[in-house]
Amino acid sequence: MSSPPPVADRSQEPWTIRRVLEWTAQHLQKHGSGTPRLDAEILLAHARRCRRIELYAAYDDVLSDEVRKVMRELVQRRAQAEPVAYLVGHREFFSLDFVVNKSVLIPRPDTETLVMEALGRLKGLTNPRVLDLCTGSGCVALSIAKNCPAARVTATDISPEALAVATENATRLGVSDRVEFYRGDLFDALPGESRFDVIVSNPPYITTADMGELQPDVRLHEPPLALDGGLDGLGPLRRIVSVAADWLVPGGWLLLEMDPSQAEPMLAAVGAEAGFESAQMIKDLGQTPRVLVARLAGGVSRPAE
Repeated sequence: MSSPPPVADRSQEPWTIRRVLEWTAQHLQKHGSGTPRLDAEILLAHARRCRRIELYAAYDDVLSDEVRKVMRELVQRRAQAEPVAYLVGHREFFSLDFVVNKSVLIPRPDTETLVMEALGRLKGLTNPRVLDLCTGSGCVALSIAKNCPAARVTATDISPEALAVATENATRLGVSDRVEFYRGDLFDALPGESRFDVIVSNPPYITTADMGELQPDVRLHEPPLALDGGLDGLGPLRRIVSVAADWLVPGGWLLLEMDPSQAEPMLAAVGAEAGFESAQMIKDLGQTPRVLVARLAGGVSRPAE
């Protein structure tokens, strides 16, 4: 009877890009990552200070001890559920690069729906004014400013640390001359009496009970202040709806991101407020209701794009 083939001993193999990616992906998968290979590539590109695409052409390159040390530390932290975006310090949103840290939520693709709907309602307006409540990293406000050069944008947040991140992003994206930031609780942050053509917000809307059920990377690392919407998750949303009409121009638009399960009660809340002539839910990339769009009565009627 022939003997089984010997098991290959890889302990002496050099740590090439290929080997590090393979090992890291397996390790992160064991520790609960839903995208282990992607995580491995992003972290290694960050450790090497190169673009991800450059890894593909250098699979057989041996990593230096310095890069391996940086990578080892990053992988250890990722294995403890620390989000990749916080580890590398930035995240892409609406084809723009945003600085992020633990003071702000990590921008999600679903929130791009909020930006697209806002931009559609700004088309054709002369020097429109936009208000973004709970701006966080500024991803919504600054994406609007970047894609609508005529707009002047006001953004508020209760967290001074979040506003520092948003201000940095505004400077990096070259829109700081058209964006103003104010610290405070929703509309209370605004100076004087202002009126806006569009009000947008991605406020906290997770129920307090559900906070403990979030994925570890969210529950353990992202700011609770930007997530917890109270007992039913609707507290900040209801507060915005209750006074939004006072801050909109006639015919102005209110756009709010929320959980799909909150669509029905929030449509009812808008319907109960005097002044709004229409309200509907817009589906996100996953085809689930995500953004409530309501229009204040008055102004010139024109179809939304």
